Amino acid sequence: MVKMRSVKYNFIMNVILTASTMIFPLVTFPYISRILLPAGVGKVNFATSVVSYFSMIAMLGVPTYGVRACAQVRDNREELSRTVQEILLINIIMGSIMYAFYFLALWNVPRLRSDATLFYVMSTTIFFNVIGVEWLYKGLEQYSYITARSIAFKFIGLLLMFIFVKAKEDYVIYGAITIVAGVGSNILNFFNLRKYIDLRPVGQYCLQKHLKAVMVFFLMSVATTIYTNLDTVMLGFMKDDIEVGYYTAAVKVKTILVSFVTALSTVLLPRVSYYVEHSLQEEFIKVSRKALNFVVVAAVPVTIYFILYAQEAILLLSGKDFGNAVLPMQIIMPTVLFIGITNVLGIQILVPLGKEKLVFYSVLIGAIVDLIINIICIPYMASAGAALGTVIAELAVWIVQIQMLRGQIKDLFREVQIGKILVAIACSVLTCWWVKDIGWINFLTLAISACIFVGSYIIVLIIVKENFVWNIVNELIMRIRWTIWKKRR
Repeated sequence: MVKMRSVKYNFIMNVILTASTMIFPLVTFPYISRILLPAGVGKVNFATSVVSYFSMIAMLGVPTYGVRACAQVRDNREELSRTVQEILLINIIMGSIMYAFYFLALWNVPRLRSDATLFYVMSTTIFFNVIGVEWLYKGLEQYSYITARSIAFKFIGLLLMFIFVKAKEDYVIYGAITIVAGVGSNILNFFNLRKYIDLRPVGQYCLQKHLKAVMVFFLMSVATTIYTNLDTVMLGFMKDDIEVGYYTAAVKVKTILVSFVTALSTVLLPRVSYYVEHSLQEEFIKVSRKALNFVVVAAVPVTIYFILYAQEAILLLSGKDFGNAVLPMQIIMPTVLFIGITNVLGIQILVPLGKEKLVFYSVLIGAIVDLIINIICIPYMASAGAALGTVIAELAVWIVQIQMLRGQIKDLFREVQIGKILVAIACSVLTCWWVKDIGWINFLTLAISACIFVGSYIIVLIIVKENFVWNIVNELIMRIRWTIWKKRR
């Protein structure tokens, strides 16, 4: 039986992991964007987006399904071993098939063949994702291992980047290093399997029992990947690598913030799956409410702040060559809130309840909306049009999922005090707005304005006794009092 850590511990580990994920691009992207320029950054991101489609099919929705499947049988080593071996076998078969299709596409599509070396290198993502069995470690809530391993490989990637990427022609090397930093650690996952499962064949395999659920998750993954990467792919085909580079700079910031906002939801999926499997309904609802409260409290301020300070953020991270990325970033920022909420409603609530088909329908609608908006807007607005398509698509997913949960939505949002949050946001904007007009360098402007904005936001939330923050403050006070009392004894 695998030891279950507390949700707080897993959350802290995932926050550390998220912080490392945030720090890595914050350190590397300013360097890379100035070396490779928009065209080089665009080439790598275009290749990454194309490969993501093949990787998505190879994984068949397993990254989400596997977490739930492993969480449900983690107390039985033999059954866990059988489940992991069955799912891994499905992945290996599909991975092999997708490699064949990938190379056929590479040899026959001129747009891909023109940069064949880069696409060969980026294809290793499929291999690392298949053997990585990341879903097992998340299902077993091994977040301390996931965090330590990920940070180590990001540090290795950081060193490699500064050592080997020296000129704009080094974009292929940069692509390889992003793989090392992003999924290279998956090789350790494979060799570490023996700690949690039996590697010998356990027999009595039944791949068919996974296929129905896996296909639903796969279709959901298809729709998600379409409207996550379609904008980049369509920009690459309809415009050029430079526009992809602008869009990449905007998306980098959004992706970092989304990782932070969804940190709690990520660690809760295996736990709520366990609750549902063991009919612990009260605990399931309780953690879902907390997750939604956290998302709104965290997502609203970062969305507003980075709309206000988009120019300073882009110029600091990417340099003056990426000035055209400011508008796309401002347009795309509301997705931080939309994705944060739908991550809880879909992945944390609907999926553990076995309603992944409903999540698929919502995501499919988002993908269709994204495709339509991109077709209309990209020819006229380029990267800004792609950003607009993403925002409207995420909004559509959010609206559909709220309709699907309309019977429970009021109860789930019961602890969210949106009025108090908006009051705090208004005060924060008023207290930090003046910093933009001083004319300091971008780093100082962002550092000082962020401290004022966040400080004002938290202080006002404490004053108005907003639920989430007030509970944290009370818990800290109780711990301090307990510590003082123990010392006096």
